[in-house]
Amino acid sequence: MELEHRAYWAIKKFNFDVKEASTMRKLQLNELEELKNESFENARIYKEQTKLYHDKAILRKEFQSGKLKSRWVGPFKVLIVFPYGAVEIESIENDTHLKVNKQRLKPYLENVTQEQVYLVMDALEFTTT
Repeated sequence: MELEHRAYWAIKKFNFDVKEASTMRKLQLNELEELKNESFENARIYKEQTKLYHDKAILRKEFQSGKLKSRWVGPFKVLIVFPYGAVEIESIENDTHLKVNKQRLKPYLENVTQEQVYLVMDALEFTTT
């Protein structure tokens, strides 16, 4: 009996009602859910705004066909073979000079005799070794 009295006294002192406490807890959980949804919405809005800002800074480029045209069109004549594999070549068609690595070259065999090919190959091998 004394234990029941103490429990009753504690409930009465703290004004503890089980139904009221359960409704209060449900309200707190609903508020927490609303805060979570609001934070998700704010994060989505922030991401959209930063994406728009970032996309505005991206420059759109249009390539002209001249920019993408290769400089490696046509036969070339070997002018100078430098040490360590560099070769200066000249275009037969428009007299442009280029310095390239020897590994990027391959023999052009049209209208050329076999002796001329061997001379060019020997010259390249002789200067690099």
